[in-house]
Amino acid sequence: MDFIKEFKDDIEIIHVNITRATLKEAEEFKKLLYVEIEDGRKKIIVDLIQSEFIDSTFLGALVVSLKRIRSMGGDLKLAGLQPAVMSMFELTRMYRVFEIHNFWSEAVESFK
Repeated sequence: MDFIKEFKDDIEIIHVNITRATLKEAEEFKKLLYVEIEDGRKKIIVDLIQSEFIDSTFLGALVVSLKRIRSMGGDLKLAGLQPAVMSMFELTRMYRVFEIHNFWSEAVESFK
């Protein structure tokens, strides 16, 4: 299973269990997030601790989802970015756009 959903009260955590998150997984991931947001989820955390690499299409799926959830009054936060993934966020300056935490548990606490 590439994506595992977990709930802590009204907060949804999506664990991305992919070492290399690329175009192949990006479309499925974007659809998953779209459905969750349309179902009324307002607090989503994407846990990327297992991902050593994400490409631009996967990053794009995150950006589109962030815009959509914020337009509906919610927020999407990231957790567990490995050094190479964090480098991509720094290069693209997306670290300024997303709230990033070391661990998903920290991101849960930030919603409270």
